[in-house]
Amino acid sequence: MKNWIAGAVALTATTAGAQAADEVTLQLKWVTQAQFAGYYVAESKGFYDEADLDVTIKAGGPDIAPEQVIAAGGADVITTWMAAGLAARERGVPLVNIAQPFKTGGLQVNCLKAAGIESTDDFPGHTMGVWFYGNEYPFYAWMAKLGIETDGADENGVTVIKQAFSADPLINGQADCISTMTYNEYGQILDAGITEEELVTFNYLEEGVGMLEDGLYVLAEDLEDPAFKDKMVRFVAASMEGWKYAEAHPDEAAEIVLEYDETGAQTLEHQQYMMGEVAKLTASSDGTLDPADYEQTVATLLSAVSPENPAITKEPEGAWTHEITDEALN
Repeated sequence: MKNWIAGAVALTATTAGAQAADEVTLQLKWVTQAQFAGYYVAESKGFYDEADLDVTIKAGGPDIAPEQVIAAGGADVITTWMAAGLAARERGVPLVNIAQPFKTGGLQVNCLKAAGIESTDDFPGHTMGVWFYGNEYPFYAWMAKLGIETDGADENGVTVIKQAFSADPLINGQADCISTMTYNEYGQILDAGITEEELVTFNYLEEGVGMLEDGLYVLAEDLEDPAFKDKMVRFVAASMEGWKYAEAHPDEAAEIVLEYDETGAQTLEHQQYMMGEVAKLTASSDGTLDPADYEQTVATLLSAVSPENPAITKEPEGAWTHEITDEALN
């Protein structure tokens, strides 16, 4: 296993001495679950301590917008999807992507074959569950690319329902297709007794309208402070150490996540399933953002014809940097 931490800590070894560890507050996009296992593992295994960091991990939830939290000074760094990050940036919150632990996205669409759906040609006339709050943009970009209307006004279009963050609309027969994450709702469908053979799956990345998920973002002005940049170099290095450990020890990582779940809502079985799927999304990443993936995200967002507010209306500038990962990985 590559030792990211050793190189990062060496940058500050001469100044750390007996001083108190540097404090970092991380705001997560969603609730405590294996989607964020790398950070919990880094905390539990002492990787942050080794990097001379005192990290506070704040769980998210349906009423928490990480972009608003960091804008209000409630966090130093956040995890969020690039769609939300770029939208916030265009609206005045100068977020910058400093690392991309998730190389591959888990967002997909699952449809019931029994509804008469085998390919995208079969979509018209069906009801599709879509997540909103910034998650709808790849769907509308995809429909625009396919030339399919989304208002349900005629037989050549689809009817869109706002889907809650669960698989219930498909399970309960309210929708023919729904949004799912490979590591969460897809498992819920299978747990409900619907088999893989009864489903057809469409992956947004494979459809050419993918978006980067779960990156690490900070405020641009904070990066002007050398001390903050140094702190982020160590944070990213230790976090990636956590992610690689989680990939190599998925069952242990799932158990660690449960230790940090204060709600008691998670189960070991589900977290083990989730960790196994999340590991597929982070396995090919060393934390460095691939500019080609960034460009696909931007193209997707610009092409999304959404009935609500567009994510972005112009090409962003200065929305990402390799400065942190270049130092963290050297």
